[in-house]
Amino acid sequence: QLSGGQQQRVALARSLAKGPKLLLLDEPMGALDKKLRSQMQLELVSIIESSGVTCVMVTHDQEEAMTMATRIAVMDAGWIQQVGKPDEVYEQPANRFVAGFIGSVNLFEGVIDEDLPEYVTVRSPLFPAPVYIAHGITCYEGQPVAFALRPEKVMIGKDEPEAPTNKAQGVIEDIAYFGSHSVYHVRLPSGAKVLANFANSQRWASDGLTWGDQVWVHWRDNDGVVLTS
Repeated sequence: QLSGGQQQRVALARSLAKGPKLLLLDEPMGALDKKLRSQMQLELVSIIESSGVTCVMVTHDQEEAMTMATRIAVMDAGWIQQVGKPDEVYEQPANRFVAGFIGSVNLFEGVIDEDLPEYVTVRSPLFPAPVYIAHGITCYEGQPVAFALRPEKVMIGKDEPEAPTNKAQGVIEDIAYFGSHSVYHVRLPSGAKVLANFANSQRWASDGLTWGDQVWVHWRDNDGVVLTS
C-alpha cells in the first residue's frame, strides 16, 4: 500500500505523463497531515517548474498559496479581489477582505486627518496618538479608511517610544506560544486589541513580558497600509 505522500506523487506523475500545457490541481494536498504537506509543497513546486507546465491550483490554505504560487488570485463569493505576487498581496492588500484573508492582521477603522503627497495621517478613536503613514495614497481629508498592520511589524516593550506617533499603551491580555515566535494580545484603553509577534530567537527570552504587564506597542512609519475599500 502507498502512503498519502506516495499517492500524491503517483497522481501527479500520471497527470504530467500526458504532457499537458495546463495542469489544474484542486486541493492536491488536502488529505495530508501538516508536516507531510509542508514537505510536499516544495517538492511539488520543484516538479512543476522542471516540467515547464503552467499550473493553476485551487486551495483554501493561505500558507500553501503563499509558499507555492508565483501569482495569487484571492477570490470572495466568486469575485476576484486581487491578483499579484505573494509578497504584493501580503504587504499591499487591495482591500479589507484581502488583508484579513491572507495571514494575521491588525485592522483598525479611522478617518484621514492629513492628506499630502509624501504622507497621510489617520485619526482613530482607538489610538490616543495619530497614525502616520510615510507614503501617499489616493484619498481625501475626512475619508473613512481602515489601517492594516501585520503583527510581525508591531514592536512591544515596557518603555515608551520617543516618537509622537504610531504608538499606544496597553495591557498584555494573552500570550500564544508557537515555538519559533510568540503572539502577544495587548488590550488598549479604548478596548481595541493589538497583536504583536515576538521572535523567540533565544531560549526562554521574552524580554520579561508576561500577562498583565503594562506595555507600549509601536511601529514604523511605513509598516502599515491604508485601505479605502
